[in-house]
Amino acid sequence: MTKKTLLLCSLFLGIFSIQSLIQGCLSVRINTQNSEFKVKAVNLGSWLVTEGWIQPSLFYGIPNSDLLDGTQVQLKSNYIGKYVSAESGGGTVLVANRTSASGWETFKLWRIDEKTFNFRVFSNQFLGVQSNGGSPGVIAEATTPGETETFQIIRNANDSSRVRIQSANGLFLQAKTQDLEDNNPSVFVMTIVGALQGEYQVTNGYGPDKAPQVMTEHWNTFIVEDDFRFISENGINAVRIPVGWWIASDPTPPKPFVGGSLLALDNAFIWAQKYGIKVIVDLHAAPGSQNGNDHSATRDGSLEWGKTDETIQQSVDAIEFLTARYAQNSQLYAVELINEPQSSGVPLDTLTKYYEAGYEAVRRHSSSAFVVMSNRLGGGVDPRELFPLASTLQLTVIDVHYYNLYSDMFSTMTVQQNIDYINQTRTSDLSYITTSSGPLIFVGEWVAEWEASGATKDDFLNYANVQLQVYGRASFGWAYWTLKNVNNHWSLQWMIQNGYINLTH
Repeated sequence: MTKKTLLLCSLFLGIFSIQSLIQGCLSVRINTQNSEFKVKAVNLGSWLVTEGWIQPSLFYGIPNSDLLDGTQVQLKSNYIGKYVSAESGGGTVLVANRTSASGWETFKLWRIDEKTFNFRVFSNQFLGVQSNGGSPGVIAEATTPGETETFQIIRNANDSSRVRIQSANGLFLQAKTQDLEDNNPSVFVMTIVGALQGEYQVTNGYGPDKAPQVMTEHWNTFIVEDDFRFISENGINAVRIPVGWWIASDPTPPKPFVGGSLLALDNAFIWAQKYGIKVIVDLHAAPGSQNGNDHSATRDGSLEWGKTDETIQQSVDAIEFLTARYAQNSQLYAVELINEPQSSGVPLDTLTKYYEAGYEAVRRHSSSAFVVMSNRLGGGVDPRELFPLASTLQLTVIDVHYYNLYSDMFSTMTVQQNIDYINQTRTSDLSYITTSSGPLIFVGEWVAEWEASGATKDDFLNYANVQLQVYGRASFGWAYWTLKNVNNHWSLQWMIQNGYINLTH
């Protein structure tokens, strides 16, 4: 018992009976950072926040599905043989004089319909047609797209990489030089160099008429009550459910998002109650995107969360809405304020400001729910950077994600080196952030997948078991990513059913 707890109890002594003293001390102890319950959870990824790599079939019915929001394209003049570039990355004219392509020669699409798009350049301006009294020219100056920034991509029927780009005035973009002419200088070879498959892409891809039907079918079939029965029967005691900020506006969220995910979340709480499963609600996708990844529901990969007070307030509003809705439900165990903010775009002071406001929003409705704060992703971040805030608050948790992936250092590791890395480095990482007076620690995402080649089933068994042992020491617990996935080792359901992981012994 802390000195603060003893002091409170001594104050109670002169006023209350011994029985009241015991109850008073008990109530204080409940609000300390010592949690006897250890979370053994699974993430319900790609259910209420879409991730195409987890369920590619969700995108199969979209026309021109390779040209969704955020698709990155490069254009090479078919005649001149040079790449199109936004001079200086944006803010001036468009040229076709580059022999190779990089950032300035890459354009991000904003999809209006299956054939109509805006082109966003490196510096985030949009291509547009401008006339200076003579022939129209193409510039990249607009910060918000309008009619003059709208183009159709017309693909060749026999070769979809050969395209013509038509502006709203009916004219086609042409690449010319002063000394060369061509009968059709409007033909370009379009190369797709990057793509996104998140909630924005799937809903805007299907459009306002079809998206509600597609998404409702997805929500009703991807995760069902029987999944909660399976979870409860296989040693899992909690679920971490990623949600998007637009859920707070259900049933009429801002376009292109569609209503219905809130009803699915309501069902999850009903099933959790029935099968004795705790729920961690996780704001996985924040307005404007906190990391530029598909799972943040970004439109084009830009990171714009936290750059305005509006995005922070919308996030706080979503947290408050969710906590108020489920605060009286005994299965609500924790609220995660945001998932994986990226250090390169989210300053620590901005994140701290939001975490303070988010914590207060939770506490206005619940004194018992844990408040989870995700560490920032990126090199050079001190894993304890949130401790000055989290350590001063009650029932706080720091979420860390541990993958032996996404870094060159893991690409050449052998099976044994991966296992040793978990035993040594991850154990050290956890020890560094686990303190007696600090927040609890949650390994909110991990997976029994790696880049080691030629691994046998026994290798995967050993790799999974060592992670369970090490991450089992986390003071709050862990959560596997994810329950269902077309990639087998990423699916905890498949791993359990095929004997790779056993959590019941």
